[in-house]
Amino acid sequence: MKKTVIGAIALLGALAVTPASAKETISAVGSSSVTPLMEVFSETYMKTNPNVFIEVQGPGSSAGVRAAKDGSADMGMSSRALKEEEKQATLVEEVVARDGIAVVVNPANDLKGLTSEQVTAIYKGEISNWKDVGGADKPIVAITRDTASGTRGAFEDIMSLKQKINGMKVTAISQRAQVANGNGALKTMVASNPYAIGYISLGTVDNSVHALEIDGTPATVDNVKNDSYKVARPFLVLYQQGKPSAETQKFLDWMLTDEAQAIVENKGYISVN
Repeated sequence: MKKTVIGAIALLGALAVTPASAKETISAVGSSSVTPLMEVFSETYMKTNPNVFIEVQGPGSSAGVRAAKDGSADMGMSSRALKEEEKQATLVEEVVARDGIAVVVNPANDLKGLTSEQVTAIYKGEISNWKDVGGADKPIVAITRDTASGTRGAFEDIMSLKQKINGMKVTAISQRAQVANGNGALKTMVASNPYAIGYISLGTVDNSVHALEIDGTPATVDNVKNDSYKVARPFLVLYQQGKPSAETQKFLDWMLTDEAQAIVENKGYISVN
């Protein structure tokens, strides 16, 4: 009798532990711009795949590249193309979406647009008053992202905001520019300052900010698709060739399906299909 009771308890314990222990954790680390899309991907995927738990963290694209290379995460996320020194023969770069970078101002600012050259001059600190670009006689408060940001890296490349010093490529963005940690933080800073200018993921633009036309072209999904809006970049998922577990590979494959790419479109990004 005693053996039967012990056996029953052991069986109940095994049943209680099995569902939890069978759940595999998949980690995605990197770009704070890719993070909102990856979170929706994860929530959608977990609904029909309850055997996995997907953990998403957004410390920045550079951290995502490192995490994918050193194996501290199952996949990295980057919102910019990889630099030559970051590339690795075994590192797979999968484009899961494309995104525009919107140059945004406060809705109180009635300026319609800027040229690429004006944006570059503002961020270099060469233009510091809105009246010099057709706006009010007020100082421009330029807001940029931290140096680990993929959005900043892509923005600097597109807007020619890199310079060579002692043979090294460094940022040309003025040290007077305020720094925001994350896409959401930058949007909040612009939304709360009538004289601010910043740049954020096109997919996260809402009525709290106003996206400017660049070189006469509105920042829209259609204009990114037809290549007339040039301030655009890829959303990359990175992983080591042959390293993903079976469950991780299934999730990676799912991101390129019609179901996942419909989410990309619904969230204001650009599908790769």
